[in-house]
Amino acid sequence: MALNVKPIADRVLIEPDAAETKTASGIIIPDTAKEKPQRGTIVAVGAGKKDEPMTVKSGDKVLYGKYSGTEVSIDGKDYLIMKESDIYAVL
Repeated sequence: MALNVKPIADRVLIEPDAAETKTASGIIIPDTAKEKPQRGTIVAVGAGKKDEPMTVKSGDKVLYGKYSGTEVSIDGKDYLIMKESDIYAVL
């Protein structure tokens, strides 16, 4: 299903990865102790600013700040909209 959302200027739409349910040693993490994911996949990219083209593209896996962006729900699915400068790294 195609997503018909186009971010404005230097913003990107990110689909966050699912939160971890188990630790590396196999301990199951309860819902109340799960941390917000800091990884995701870029779904849509804006056109960029006049003098600053976008350096990320749709499909890139990225790391971003824990409290970065604004949570939005589109067609029952949760996404984050944030500025490209809130992205720390491309994986």
